[in-house]
Amino acid sequence: MSQPPSSLPPDEESDLWLFGYGSLIWKPPPHYVWGAAYRIPAPHVPAVQTYLDIREINGYSIQYTSFTPAADAATTTLLHHPGPIEKCMVYIGLPENPQFLGAQPAADVAAVIARSKGPSGENVEYLFMLERALRELGDAAGDEHVEDLARRVREIKGRDHGGGDDGLGDGGGGRGG
Repeated sequence: MSQPPSSLPPDEESDLWLFGYGSLIWKPPPHYVWGAAYRIPAPHVPAVQTYLDIREINGYSIQYTSFTPAADAATTTLLHHPGPIEKCMVYIGLPENPQFLGAQPAADVAAVIARSKGPSGENVEYLFMLERALRELGDAAGDEHVEDLARRVREIKGRDHGGGDDGLGDGGGGRGG
């Protein structure tokens, strides 16, 4: 993202561009067109916004920003939309939100993830799915913080990084190619 987010919504007759991170990478919203950002066709925007508000709004604020796809991103969507996307919706955890904790030591975060479960399942599963999805997007999508947390959680859970079973069938989640 290249400029500070704003709260200006897209015009109601246009497609909606949605920047996805976290579960929006591995569990995308309905009616999207895959790419570095999701393009929601205009007829589906109201339904998708309602769906996302239910799914993402607790802990996040909706903002709009410009988004510039990676130069080497090879997706069908980008072939139809080269260059920056001027209004891209993003859910951001802001410090004003009561759910926002701020920076925490990685060891403490890993310990909470290892023992926590929410309405959508175990936090461990969420972390490992995010790690896998980022790996599948390619080296440029790597997130050292996510990788570090996944390694720490595997250690807490007694899983061997190189050969343990993280429940996702990828032998422990080391970066692949």
